Amino acid sequence: MGRMVALSLLGIGLALLGERFLALRSRLKASREVESVDLPNCHLIKGIETGAEDIDILPNGLAFFSVGLKFPGLHSFAPDKPGGILMMDLKDERPRALELRVSWGFDLASFNPHGISTFIDDDDTVYLFVVNHPQFKSTVEIFKFQEEENSLLHLKTIKHELLPRYLLSSLFLFFCVLFFSKTYFIFPLLLYKYQFNLLL
Repeated sequence: MGRMVALSLLGIGLALLGERFLALRSRLKASREVESVDLPNCHLIKGIETGAEDIDILPNGLAFFSVGLKFPGLHSFAPDKPGGILMMDLKDERPRALELRVSWGFDLASFNPHGISTFIDDDDTVYLFVVNHPQFKSTVEIFKFQEEENSLLHLKTIKHELLPRYLLSSLFLFFCVLFFSKTYFIFPLLLYKYQFNLLL
């Protein structure tokens, strides 16, 4: 008799768990099909044919792209070309990507940009913070944007022992995205957010 009660409770528990799982899947729209949309005004922009890793847009319409990320297991469309930072004025009618020159003395051969963020100072000076992976290590490079010359002045390289942990959690999230259903993204995202907060 006790065994029947235990099996009944187990069955009810599994049914409730399954119902919650299906409700979560429905809320996240994990089963929906995404329809292809044909956008009439889309065209290929010269200079970004191989894709960009990250983008940051200033209030004045200037966009900065980090390009050329190389990492084991990721296909690189331009394996022989070093990474770089591109700029584009989104207010132009026909925008084009312009590669920004980096100041002399910075090691461009090992430049492997990943993420990018901008900061505008009180005097309207624009600083770029670029996550870089030279020799598959993690650093943050700080550049000053010189608009008149369309160049970047390298100011500082930041290294910290928590940066590799951030990279590992990013890779963990990336592989979860590749191999698991959308429903399971919640747990890697929570881990990713937790480890990112450790850096702040």
